[in-house]
Amino acid sequence: MIIDRIENASLYYEVHTKFKLAFGYIESIDTATIPAGKYEIDGTAMYALVQEYNTKLKEQGRWEAHRRFIDLQYMVQGTEGMGYSNIHHLQQGEYDASKDFLPLFGEGDQVALKSGSFVLLLPEDAHMPGMAIGEPAPIKKVVIKIAVE
Repeated sequence: MIIDRIENASLYYEVHTKFKLAFGYIESIDTATIPAGKYEIDGTAMYALVQEYNTKLKEQGRWEAHRRFIDLQYMVQGTEGMGYSNIHHLQQGEYDASKDFLPLFGEGDQVALKSGSFVLLLPEDAHMPGMAIGEPAPIKKVVIKIAVE
């Protein structure tokens, strides 16, 4: 798991061959006005999900991880809590390959993802996105799914 500000994105270009393209996509769009939806970036190897929703209470959250895709989650507006744990510290459920979704169960830590921040989540990074910091509140973020390769 890597958390940083978007202005430091270039520090991570060499970590993965597709990170420069992914961050470049975020820089190329008007994140404030782009409508929620799915956007193709590099065929099936990379796509963006623009999301707008209200954060939820921790009791409503669920742990997840992915095997085929890395998540780059960029917070456009608002603040959300992001649960984090290494997948080996949680109990693993049954992996759904069709959705690239691994449910996990247990306890972990929480960090705040604020407007202008991003998080990179690799396959070993269990995460619980969308948690309220205090009361539920609206947020907007761009999630880029990057094939592991």
